[in-house]
Amino acid sequence: MKISVDKNIPYIESVFPKDVSVQWLSGKEFSAESVKDSDALLIRTRTRCDASLLEGSRVKTIATATIGTDHIDWEYCHKRGIKVISAAGCNACGVKQYVVAALLELEKQKFDLTGKRLGVIGVGNVGTQVVQAAKVMGLDVMECDPPKMLRGELDSHVELDKLLRCCDIVTLHVPLVTNDEFVTENMADEHFFSKMKKGAVFINSSRGEVVDQEALKRAIRSKHLSHTVLDVWRNEPEIDRELMMLVDLATPHIAGYSRQGKANGSAMCIRALSEIYGWGLNDWYPSEVEPNVINCQKLTFKEIRESIARECDLVGDCQRLRANPECFESLRNNYTYRQETL
Repeated sequence: MKISVDKNIPYIESVFPKDVSVQWLSGKEFSAESVKDSDALLIRTRTRCDASLLEGSRVKTIATATIGTDHIDWEYCHKRGIKVISAAGCNACGVKQYVVAALLELEKQKFDLTGKRLGVIGVGNVGTQVVQAAKVMGLDVMECDPPKMLRGELDSHVELDKLLRCCDIVTLHVPLVTNDEFVTENMADEHFFSKMKKGAVFINSSRGEVVDQEALKRAIRSKHLSHTVLDVWRNEPEIDRELMMLVDLATPHIAGYSRQGKANGSAMCIRALSEIYGWGLNDWYPSEVEPNVINCQKLTFKEIRESIARECDLVGDCQRLRANPECFESLRNNYTYRQETL
């Protein structure tokens, strides 16, 4: 068999069986011509999998080493009988670490966390981790996730407008949904920001398209928001440079870029492909990465502070992006993965 693999997926250089032909490609090198004779694809978010890429190919399996799947045309793949594998939850602890690091950095910028309430919108794999860490930090927490509430999985759910009115910090952890009852595209719009408490903090590390960037700029300029942290952007890698300069922390889509998060994503894909193609790698995990076995609920706030100071440099990440916004993709691809410490 032949598999086309994004060469920026780490830890898998020598994992494939000898009888598997591997074609290593950068994200932009995936094309209808390059994948037409591939049986499977192993990709990241930069590869859009739809008819323009897959029509006429022999691709039967797509594995994406990411939690998001909005780059995949599910309806087309279903009609074509193409199996899709994702790495849901792989980097949840890495994103949790990023959000905590952002809050601690804002505290240095005179945003006192004492007595503050955090609103978590989207309480899936990532949001659940953020809730746990926030409680250890002594923050009051409100959770909003209508689909989860309707499934009977979130007794603590509060309505969005109430959360926005009551919370000092709002962080988004939703998937990008464009055609469902619970659409998230542009959910953070003029109405959303107007409902937020004056002087509140806004953090987005989910998907850039869930935010109306013009509405966000107005909320920042009017000082309705006191601080803003963005890791994800519309039209990546060609991001809005004006917005980049307006926010307090701007990073190049690296919130989940921990060593363990990347190892988890690679492992989940390789294991799933192994089950399909009989590679004998159903329990594989990269030997060079130690799995995260830390329970953040057993840490003290002091221990969290110390671990964040050791591993996270969001100010440096922001400075590098602002100095070279045209290098967004390079900064992302060459990012030094953080060690998960909570």
